[in-house]
Amino acid sequence: MTGVCALLLLSACNETETYTEKRERENAAINAYIAKNNIKTITESEFESAGYKTDVSKNEYVLFEGTGVYLQVVTKGCGQPVKKGETVNVLCRFTEVNLLVDTMQLSNNSLRYSEIPDKLTITNNSGSYQGSFVSGRMYSIYGAAVPNGWLSAFPYINLGRPVNEDDEVSHVKLIVPAEQGQQYASQNVYPCFYDLTFQRGV
Repeated sequence: MTGVCALLLLSACNETETYTEKRERENAAINAYIAKNNIKTITESEFESAGYKTDVSKNEYVLFEGTGVYLQVVTKGCGQPVKKGETVNVLCRFTEVNLLVDTMQLSNNSLRYSEIPDKLTITNNSGSYQGSFVSGRMYSIYGAAVPNGWLSAFPYINLGRPVNEDDEVSHVKLIVPAEQGQQYASQNVYPCFYDLTFQRGV
């Protein structure tokens, strides 16, 4: 099923559902994805105790209770975190999966788009992060606003530009509920899974 077909199906379903039913459906989809992929959920206190790391070998994700976002830090990445008061340019490669219909919805990792990362800016306002897309697939489909779910990753990763052979870009995976997602997810009440890499742009 294509991303467009998935959205049309969602729109048709949503016409006959109450908001409570949509939220229940969303929660069921998240729980099913967690069970299917044998994800081990850890608390924010456990995440802090582990040095803000998730054990990828155990497929750990930290659940942020206040937002419902699940985060796995695959690699923290080279470079430095975004400093307080700093605005940085970021290059991103991503895959977005609509968990409600279990299909890839959008990506810039396909053969057609693999050489064209999305571009965005990230600002650290004393620990509160804001972001805007400048160009790319997310910008063309959803507009300039970076989903809040994406922003939850930035306190825990570095943003650099690989120079040495063993340098890595930051790599995270996210489960993002509708209220923390892009505009279509918010409007149609569906969760998304994201596989994301970030590196500092020029």
